[in-house]
Amino acid sequence: MTAAAPGAGGLAGDDGGRQRSEPMRSEPMLSEQRGLAAWLPRRLAEEQPAITVVGDFMLDGWWTGSIDRMCREAPAPVVDINRRDFAPGGAANTAMNLAALGARVSVAGIIGADDAGAELRRQLLAAGVDTALLAEHPGMVTTTKIRISSGGQVLLRFDDSAEAVPADALATFAAAVPAAVGRQDAVVICDYGTGVLAEPVRSRLIQTLARRGQDTLVVVDAHDPRPWAGLEPDLATPNAQEVARMLDLRLGNGPGRADVVTAHGGELLQATGARAVVVTLDWDGTVLIPAAGNPHRTWARPATEKQASGAGDTFVAALTLARAASLPLTASLDLAQAAADVVVHHPGTSVCGTDELGRYLESFADTALAADELERHIHAHRSDGQRVVLTNGCFDVLHRGHTRYLNQAKQLGDILVVALNSDDSVRKLKGPDRPINSVADRAAVIAALSCVDYVTVFDTPTPIPLIEQLRPEIYAKGGDYTPEMLAETEAVEAYGGTVTILDYVAERSTTAMVQRIRNGEGAPVPEA
Repeated sequence: MTAAAPGAGGLAGDDGGRQRSEPMRSEPMLSEQRGLAAWLPRRLAEEQPAITVVGDFMLDGWWTGSIDRMCREAPAPVVDINRRDFAPGGAANTAMNLAALGARVSVAGIIGADDAGAELRRQLLAAGVDTALLAEHPGMVTTTKIRISSGGQVLLRFDDSAEAVPADALATFAAAVPAAVGRQDAVVICDYGTGVLAEPVRSRLIQTLARRGQDTLVVVDAHDPRPWAGLEPDLATPNAQEVARMLDLRLGNGPGRADVVTAHGGELLQATGARAVVVTLDWDGTVLIPAAGNPHRTWARPATEKQASGAGDTFVAALTLARAASLPLTASLDLAQAAADVVVHHPGTSVCGTDELGRYLESFADTALAADELERHIHAHRSDGQRVVLTNGCFDVLHRGHTRYLNQAKQLGDILVVALNSDDSVRKLKGPDRPINSVADRAAVIAALSCVDYVTVFDTPTPIPLIEQLRPEIYAKGGDYTPEMLAETEAVEAYGGTVTILDYVAERSTTAMVQRIRNGEGAPVPEA
């Protein structure tokens, strides 16, 4: 069982100044939550943030049929359509996902006074989305993308859209902007280049949102976010291809794209004007580039579903919801990755709801593998040419130091295995009052990190027996060690492995954190 899934924050503590008052409850305050848990989607939904989605609203069609003959007029297959499904796409899909995750959603845009527009509005209203500012115009054509498939394979997609947006429609939309985005917890701008957000709409949005207070989050999800740089958005979410076009880069298709993007992080921040840029890398996950702090990665769960679409919209929706509710930025990123992982395993354009996301996260509660079963998985990965990284620790109360070095460990190879000390082992190391969390709970939290592929538990004084059984190519350790100080080094080097020491975050200590909790103290106040 692979534990590759959504992550928890690698740079936790980066709340970006977004704070909301929260009631007393048994669960941690959202602004202090670092890892993912099954209760988190429900807790976020309880916040019910008011979010407006502005931009390009589309209708996706998924038509399926059978192929039994070839066309007489040309060497082309004939598809006998037996099913026609429609789903909101583009900005509408973002709105649908936000509503499914518990937000109070309103939308603003322009659609045609046509059958596609009527179907789009009907589905949005059925999902509880406020469409009062989704204007119909007789001179518009609702953008429609219809995919024809057979046997699970998309054969063709044909698009229908307006050649130009009528000037009077743009003027009316621009006049409605203040009403659309005023007093919202978040605004998502979805600009896919259809012309709906052209002038004067863009200038009015920038002018209006430039006066926003700190309580309004602005996310720009655009094919080219550069025209929105004057808005100074909180987040910009281009994908790898869009970054390549913006910066004139050649990214290729391998996992090294994240390194290239990170190396050009300063240029991306300047080009977008954003406080943080999240670059989505499809099957390679995402990379976060904040204006202050270090980059953070998430890793996606591979999917074989050939007819999935709209995972990027789901990602943006979950990211926006989480940030609007004050979840730290890196934890929000990891939650968004989890939501995207859910929908890529669904056919068509689909949404990820609160309950489904909670069940997905809950599935990692019993994820620790026995050493023998883990060895079989590792053998298969090694046969595919993948390098295994192993690290170990108690991981009793997850904190910034843990997640930072686990993300670093993942980047040393292809497969990351985390070995947890058993409860008895923790008591021997830390004392009779530890661990705070049982090994089952600790395994669930660690397994929910997108950078972690497998979790196992060991009960020996050191992980040497496990190392000798699994023979990882790289043994990683975080802390103020040298390889010579570790008892494990001799065992690793005996079979040709490498020991790597990762960053030590001195200001983060589980012991100190536990003591503050027991003393009823809050986080230490930073020095002036």
